[in-house]
Amino acid sequence: MYQKTVLDNGLRIVTSTMPHTRSASVGFFVSVGSRYESKEENGITHFIEHMLFKGTTKRPTTKDIAIAIEGIGGVFNASTGRELTTYWAKVARAHFPVALDVLADMLLNSKLDEEELEKERGVIIEEINMTLDQPSDWVHHLATDLIWPDHPLGRDQAGTKESVSALTKSMMKDYLRRHYQPASAVLGVAGAVEHDDVVREVAAHLSDWEEKKRGSYQPMNGVQEQPRVRVEHKPTQQAHLSLVLPGISRSDDDKYNLSLLNTILGQGMSSRLFLEVREKRGLAYSVYSYASPLHDTGLVGVYAGVDAQQTEKAIEAILAELGKTSNEPVPEEELERAKEFTKGRLLLQMEDSFSVASWIGRQEILEDRVLTLDEVLEEIDAVTTEDVHGVAQRLFRQDKLNLAVVGPYEEAQQEQFESLLQL
Repeated sequence: MYQKTVLDNGLRIVTSTMPHTRSASVGFFVSVGSRYESKEENGITHFIEHMLFKGTTKRPTTKDIAIAIEGIGGVFNASTGRELTTYWAKVARAHFPVALDVLADMLLNSKLDEEELEKERGVIIEEINMTLDQPSDWVHHLATDLIWPDHPLGRDQAGTKESVSALTKSMMKDYLRRHYQPASAVLGVAGAVEHDDVVREVAAHLSDWEEKKRGSYQPMNGVQEQPRVRVEHKPTQQAHLSLVLPGISRSDDDKYNLSLLNTILGQGMSSRLFLEVREKRGLAYSVYSYASPLHDTGLVGVYAGVDAQQTEKAIEAILAELGKTSNEPVPEEELERAKEFTKGRLLLQMEDSFSVASWIGRQEILEDRVLTLDEVLEEIDAVTTEDVHGVAQRLFRQDKLNLAVVGPYEEAQQEQFESLLQL
């Protein structure tokens, strides 16, 4: 499914040839995210991601960079996570060298112009304001702060207005020097390309990228001993709640067991939470579960947007569904449906060249190895009802519950919500 080459400077190149496509997708996956930031640097990874689109020595303006990709019919973007920053482009096969040149130019030759930096600072503060005005987004930030208090993982990846206002060009240059380097990056390419051709192009652009000592992150060593609740008042018609528990790392043996448990609980219209909370009880329009494995920790959670008068009933219904999975094994038929759902979504995803580039690039940078699609499908098929039951018993514990609620409530009602957290 893929081939791999490592340049002398440590940059890993992974490619997947898809001869039936007419596109080529290129992604730089850099192992840096918000968890690598100090408190004073909160938001700097995300800020730098924005700034790399603001001009290089070769392409001085945002417009020049945009035209270079959009002028050939391509699309490109970037994203910042807790442990990974991604820059990518998807173009017609003939324009692969252009996409590579533009992305490499952005990573290595960004001007970090002071005037553009000040303008983008305002843009990011407005992005933060937008999140604050959207309780369905903000409640997730409150929940991660509960589960990872006083730790970079618990901070908003965009930063705060105060931290973003204090970030300087010199701080960004130092951060880039520490974290943007070939040994901390993977280049993933997929589409109508050949591995040897890609390696030649990459070597021509990036063989001079200097190797340095890699930056590190703060481990997550905290231990939760009792439930935590946070209530934030907003005069909304709907209440938004996020119920989260500590999860597992990417290397954990329960990785695929948790993935299927998450599917059973809250992925799709046939999931338990959707059928019970929305269809049967009519308590929520939107309800779903999610699982986020990280290097040394993770989380699993449930989000729901509910009638503010029905919040207690919704919390009780959600907890009841979590309790069922830890109290009794999932029926074989339900597990088989979850397996087919998961495998089907993976197979559909693999028809897109950027999805394939992301598949191989993310695995290589985050896990130092790449499983083929067939290998993952085998892992999914091997999961048993006992496996799913075991991971539910392991993770769904009352003392590990964290509940964030945003809605027309007062802080004094926190104890009222705390009394509901029983499994």
